[in-house]
Amino acid sequence: MRARFDIVALGEAMVEFNHAGARGSRTYVQGFGGDTANAIIAAARQGARCAYVTRLGDDEFGRMCLYLLRAEHVDTSAVVIDASAPTGLYFVHHGPGGHTFSYRRTGSAASRMQPSALPVALLERATWLHVSGISQAISPSATRTVREAIRIARQAGNKVAYDPNLRLSLWPLERARDVILTTIPLCDLFLPSLDDVRLLAGIEEPLGIVDWCHRMGARHVVLKLGSQGCLVSEGGPVTAVAPYPVDAVDATGAGDCFDGSYLARLVAGDDAVSAARWACTAAALATTGYGAAAPLPRAQAVREALQAQS
Repeated sequence: MRARFDIVALGEAMVEFNHAGARGSRTYVQGFGGDTANAIIAAARQGARCAYVTRLGDDEFGRMCLYLLRAEHVDTSAVVIDASAPTGLYFVHHGPGGHTFSYRRTGSAASRMQPSALPVALLERATWLHVSGISQAISPSATRTVREAIRIARQAGNKVAYDPNLRLSLWPLERARDVILTTIPLCDLFLPSLDDVRLLAGIEEPLGIVDWCHRMGARHVVLKLGSQGCLVSEGGPVTAVAPYPVDAVDATGAGDCFDGSYLARLVAGDDAVSAARWACTAAALATTGYGAAAPLPRAQAVREALQAQS
């Protein structure tokens, strides 16, 4: 039976307010975010057949998120509208040390996800399920929901991609480490960022971190190094993939763009290194505009960038 979707992601879609003016100004650009939501939109823009599993508030912000997903050709049949909880919001500020986030998501509709409400048939007919540490961290019920979604996908013989996306504002490090280390062996693809795994593993050197990921049970590892590209390992030799050079203005959502683009290229038939080269280029292009979702590039832009580079 042919899979109905190439990629299904589970998590929280949010409305974003990105500070785009000078320090102290009141200028914000309204956009959209949420790590797995960014990833699934990035995948859809690369041509993958995608669906998203979440809960949104019955409010204007929720309707905005729903409209965006549909406009991006992401299936929303598994999006639940919750009349008694709000849609999550967040604010992005930029400074010399990079971007910082302020969230308004406590008690959000997505945090009320329950394992019993998962769309089993949809999960069973997706080639890949994509989840993240943020999907797990927003509430205890969300932690259980992610675990059950992984179980359903694996039982159906499908693949699971996991980005730990560590956010210590959502849960303490020891709790995060326990959940993440339990999740890694259940997944086919582990997509950590360097800073996240340095905190989890207590290791500084990237090659040592890749080895640690494998020792924790990861089979296929892509270690994202931000502006330095990434390292790809399927248990054998580690391959370094160079970054695509750009003048970055906002790295919000770049790692999520990498995740979705990488999965889309695997589905399209690329080998791991070719997929990583594409994903590095897509993620770099995503940093040339403000916001998480709006600058996510489409496949043609990535293709042209790679052709120009070669």
